[in-house]
Amino acid sequence: MLSITAKQRLVTLLIIDSIIVSLSVFVGFYVLQPFFEGYTIKLLLLSSLILLISHHVSAHLFNLYHRAWEYASVNELLMIVKAVSLSIAVTAAIVPLFTHKPPFLRLYFITWMMHLILIGGSRIFWRIYRRAFIDSTIKKKPTLIVGAGRGGSMLIRQMLSTPYMGMEPVTVVDDDKNKQNLSIYAGVKVQGYVKDIPELVKKYKIKKIIIAIPTLTQKRLKEISELCEGLGIEVYRMPNIENVMSGQLKVSEIKKVEVEDLLGRDPVHLDMAMISKELTHQTILVTGAGGSIGSEICRQVCKFSPERIILLGHGENSIYTIHQELFNTYGETIDIVPIIADIQDRSRMFQIMADYKPYMVYHAAAHKHVPLMEYNPKEAIKNNILGTKNTAEAAGAAGVNKFVMVSTDKAVNPPNVMGATKRIAEMVVQSLNSESNVTDFVAVRFGNVLGSRGSVIPLFKRQIEVGGPVTVTHPDMTRYFMTIPEASRLVLQAGALAEGGEVFVLDMGEPVKIVDLATNLIQLSGYKVEDIGIEFSGIRPGEKLFEELLNEDEIHPEQAYEKIYRGKVAAVSREQVDSIINDLLTGYTKEKIINYTNR
Repeated sequence: MLSITAKQRLVTLLIIDSIIVSLSVFVGFYVLQPFFEGYTIKLLLLSSLILLISHHVSAHLFNLYHRAWEYASVNELLMIVKAVSLSIAVTAAIVPLFTHKPPFLRLYFITWMMHLILIGGSRIFWRIYRRAFIDSTIKKKPTLIVGAGRGGSMLIRQMLSTPYMGMEPVTVVDDDKNKQNLSIYAGVKVQGYVKDIPELVKKYKIKKIIIAIPTLTQKRLKEISELCEGLGIEVYRMPNIENVMSGQLKVSEIKKVEVEDLLGRDPVHLDMAMISKELTHQTILVTGAGGSIGSEICRQVCKFSPERIILLGHGENSIYTIHQELFNTYGETIDIVPIIADIQDRSRMFQIMADYKPYMVYHAAAHKHVPLMEYNPKEAIKNNILGTKNTAEAAGAAGVNKFVMVSTDKAVNPPNVMGATKRIAEMVVQSLNSESNVTDFVAVRFGNVLGSRGSVIPLFKRQIEVGGPVTVTHPDMTRYFMTIPEASRLVLQAGALAEGGEVFVLDMGEPVKIVDLATNLIQLSGYKVEDIGIEFSGIRPGEKLFEELLNEDEIHPEQAYEKIYRGKVAAVSREQVDSIINDLLTGYTKEKIINYTNR
């Protein structure tokens, strides 16, 4: 591929423009010679010199020498018109000072026309040459665009002017009948409706589909994705048009449609003023800050400009990672403090709370892997129960305003150690609230989060990458799912709503069959299910076929906020909780742990 440096390009443009400008006056004089009176070669040279100087000055003002002309558009051509017009006007004003004659307008008009044609043409030539000879060497995949609006037009233009994207826009579909057969950009036409995608994919041998409708609902996105199932192609989305227009993202920053996009859930709208009142200019502490949920809570908290955020975790690598991420983004405005500590270390937790006196604590540290905790019940007791007790009591002693514990749907009728220890942790939090006049203790319960460490999505992706098969425990296994950002935002909202003692339950939508999740992920990866395969491995220790968010007698019908319910979970006294913990510390079995949650 032809490649020149920025300096070489600048010199080349200066030489080309100088030749065009210098000769244009003489060509105009030759064309209009019969009409000239009193113009000598000396005056023509003077006019040419003044025009040359004024042109380079105006070209500098309008940045004609530092533009990527291979991507030239109407805006760039307008800059040429402005620069040329300014240089001609300046010359027409200065030359009469030497000739003592009024400016010869015909000469300047012809010169102006020649400048526009030749200078503009020299720029456009590079774009044509690049597209015809250089860009043609880049292998591009035939691409179908969904959406013929502003987003689709911008995307097609970007694809044509940016060959490194490796996509060739072939056709467009749109459900607006008034846009059918219209040419959107550069001859790329709307040739059908969304329902016609399978037919057009076969007709044009499409390899990629890009959805260019930023306002598309989750439900409609799922319908389009289902329409593409079995076609063996990858489906992408372009970024939000507002983010593109504001410069936050580029049109070319498309992303694959992920399983998270197909949950059919509308975006969460938070009460920003309520949350801001709790977080802005405050000291916030997050336990488990290096984990999937904890780290996302930290990201969401930082958007509300706290004075300080304390990242507390046991693993130094994960805390280092989230600290670096947040410091690079917010380091100049927020005091970001990384703390390596184990919530099982009671004296350490009391010391940290006393030193920093946080206004709010989000407790996300926990052992959450169900099968692993079946083999390690003592660790589940130590971390999930005693760790929560240490952290919550330390928060109460330090006068923390609110303590928000992140819980799980597995705490409902738990058949496993992990769920049972999380339910007992909820009891700890509720019992402390009944004794505290300062700290509001609450728990927030939700289901699985897509993409978290140890969840099925990363596992399925790894299995697909190596060619399969994807292993699913049981064909009827269902789970509630939520994205990590959505769950974290709702935790913040629930914390702002908290008055003390509540067990908030997040609306997880409809339960999803794990086998359907696996099928969608295989197809979104560009494969067919029969190519990868799905195998059923059997239910693992401690697992349930169906998860619950509340017992039947715990359901509170009205929402406390959009997608947030208050659970009617019976509180347990401090004496009862202490008795349970003391009994477990003297001796425990899996059955004994679980039985305490069913009393």
